[in-house]
Amino acid sequence: MTSAATAIDQPTLIEIAPTGQLTGATRHYEKQLGDMAGVYLDERAWTSAVEREGAETLIYSVDEQKYQDGPGALIVGTSTLLPGSYGDEFAVTRGHLHAISDRAELYYCLSGRGVMLLDTVDGRTAAVELTPGKAVNVPGHWIHRSVNVGDEPFVTLFSYAADAGQDYAIIAEAGGMKTLVVSDGDAGWTTIPNPRHRGYRKASA
Repeated sequence: MTSAATAIDQPTLIEIAPTGQLTGATRHYEKQLGDMAGVYLDERAWTSAVEREGAETLIYSVDEQKYQDGPGALIVGTSTLLPGSYGDEFAVTRGHLHAISDRAELYYCLSGRGVMLLDTVDGRTAAVELTPGKAVNVPGHWIHRSVNVGDEPFVTLFSYAADAGQDYAIIAEAGGMKTLVVSDGDAGWTTIPNPRHRGYRKASA
């Protein structure tokens, strides 16, 4: 029989730098420019960037630490989204809804300037600006995507339930999120309707 003492995981110390480096990470992944096909409205601008900079140009990276699976466990990590624009649209992550859609997620800005773009399947939308020291608590059932609206890497610390999973396809199948984050022409940002958005399919519970 397994004792209660051996069944409990040990506390884990994680060191997190403002640059996004996370010691003790159990997983690291990256997305390159070539992986972002179909994400941006101005496909010609994206294609030109691929030809100019190369398909293997880094767009964002993620480090995460997971100590166990299942209900009650947390994933903690950092996301580093590099600056850039494609037409008027700022650089974004692919974005997702959690596969278990009621799972929430916290994002805390470590450095840079960005926006958390959020939608619900039933049509609500929001955009929350994040700068160092600010956080957004993303409730369950909200699709979310990070956007870098500054000129330096946008680095966030995130945490969510280890059993949540990600549904990345929901955004692509809808033709993108309901709104786009674009330049306001005066060193700032604004949102505009996405003309390709077709509405979201119903998410799984």
